[in-house]
Amino acid sequence: MKTSSKIMMTTLSLLLCFTNSALGSPSKNRDYYEKRGDMIWEVHTNQKVIALTFDDGPDPSETDQILKVLSQYHAKCTFFAIGKRIAAYPDVAKRVISDGHELANHTYNHVYFRKPINKAQFERELNLTEEEIIKVSGKHSALFRPPGGMYDETLVDISNNMGLKPILWSWHQDTRDWNRPGVQKIANKVIRNAHNGDIVLFHDHVHGQSQTREALKIILPELEKQGYRFVTVSELIKLSNTQQAGKPQ
Repeated sequence: MKTSSKIMMTTLSLLLCFTNSALGSPSKNRDYYEKRGDMIWEVHTNQKVIALTFDDGPDPSETDQILKVLSQYHAKCTFFAIGKRIAAYPDVAKRVISDGHELANHTYNHVYFRKPINKAQFERELNLTEEEIIKVSGKHSALFRPPGGMYDETLVDISNNMGLKPILWSWHQDTRDWNRPGVQKIANKVIRNAHNGDIVLFHDHVHGQSQTREALKIILPELEKQGYRFVTVSELIKLSNTQQAGKPQ
């Protein structure tokens, strides 16, 4: 009995140590990064604002068509651009900026950073893209979106240290427009799930005939009718309840 009791006590002690250790080191998931402000999926705000974002461009045809639709509804958005495509189509990237939109970093080669992330490769991808963004805008960007939404602690730390806030998207606002599910399906996804502070994921470059711009022709007037304004991600962050609460009255 004595031996059995000792084994039980030892087991309980080990379990307690493990539990305390786990409690002292929270898992580094979405909740962890959001509380620290190291990464953003969406913004908590009382204002009726939504950030529409576009990945994988610029595209000499599609981006231009999307910009025309956005201008009709005075929508300002964020374009997470691929560095090598900025280098290939600098005039399109310049048009994004001249129209009042935000140009942000989406790596140079659209690399999916699988764990463990290679630090040197990651920094190179971001730096090369920043060089192209500076060429067309005259300044560094402030935001970064990892392709495929893949990230780990290395990616979060390095991008933040480079002054590039990692931005993902509202889980209920992934339109999957790259898969061309149908214009109405894309539109319904956004309209039916719209909430203050949403970050919506679109693409301004897809393989095949894009359905995004036609879906925008349905989404923009409907959400405008509901009282929503369309802002860049940087503007959305400034409108968060936390940021507003910190402003002097």
